[in-house]
Amino acid sequence: MSIEQQITQLQGRGLVVDDRAAATQLLDEVGYYRLTGYLYPARQSERFVDESGRCRTRVLSAYRPGTHIDHAAALITFDRDLRLHVLEAVERIEVSLRTQVGHILGQRSAFAHLEQRNLTPAFVQPYVDEETGETTSKHAEWITRVDERRASSKEAFVAHFREKYDDQMPIWALTEILELGHLAKLYSGLQNDIATRVATHYAVPSKTTLASWIASTNYVRNVAAHQARLFNRKLVVAPTRPRGNTVPLLAHLRDDSAPKQDFGLYNALAVMAYLLRSVSGHTEWTSRLREIVDGFPNVPFLGIESMGFAEGWNHAELWN
Repeated sequence: MSIEQQITQLQGRGLVVDDRAAATQLLDEVGYYRLTGYLYPARQSERFVDESGRCRTRVLSAYRPGTHIDHAAALITFDRDLRLHVLEAVERIEVSLRTQVGHILGQRSAFAHLEQRNLTPAFVQPYVDEETGETTSKHAEWITRVDERRASSKEAFVAHFREKYDDQMPIWALTEILELGHLAKLYSGLQNDIATRVATHYAVPSKTTLASWIASTNYVRNVAAHQARLFNRKLVVAPTRPRGNTVPLLAHLRDDSAPKQDFGLYNALAVMAYLLRSVSGHTEWTSRLREIVDGFPNVPFLGIESMGFAEGWNHAELWN
């Protein structure tokens, strides 16, 4: 369909479009599919009984009365601001993790990441790949991915090690080319005593907890970096919520009053804010996040609870 036909179809489904020129420009910039994704919560629904006798909900193509294309535009702008702010947090956390992993492993040896004594049995245990029939291990797969990244790197310091040291890079240099996903895999494979030293730097109670937080942060990073909708996304990889009072600043994640959204974005943002307390600039980041969330668009079909934010969330000590 042409953009004019797209607008006509949206209007036919109940979407209010007052300014066709502005609507044309918006659809030209973001596309029909992306725009309607932000409007999905505004679609009407109906209850029905399926063949098994269970009551279910069917989402209809028509929009609720009063749904305006400007609502989509406002949500798209909000989500863009949020994604960019999240990427700032990820950058700070990723660089800090590189530093800590490289420093703590480097105290063992320059090539501690290759030595089995520093890694868990599960990480180095050989197994037969069902697809290829070849024997490999999680560690070997990690090395392969890192070698591919190193081989494609155009960084001057990587070329230096390639030419002068037969492509052998000590861990404190290698971490500079590792993506957060690479760090997450390596961290999960470290022996507990080494991993706990890294966790202690961030005042995290255990390797298991920090590994979960790194994996969740990496998932959010991938969503944000690829310009996908983030604000009300159900997280596929959600961070572990610490039990009891092991992390007092995050105890509210398990409060009875907290929204029952283990996979809501708020939990991931709270974990990022906590990790940033060990990195300079965390107060500015949390202040800016409060400003962004306070500016959530006034739309009739959606609120900040869709992200897992509870009423009065910004009064928690974590954000102050």
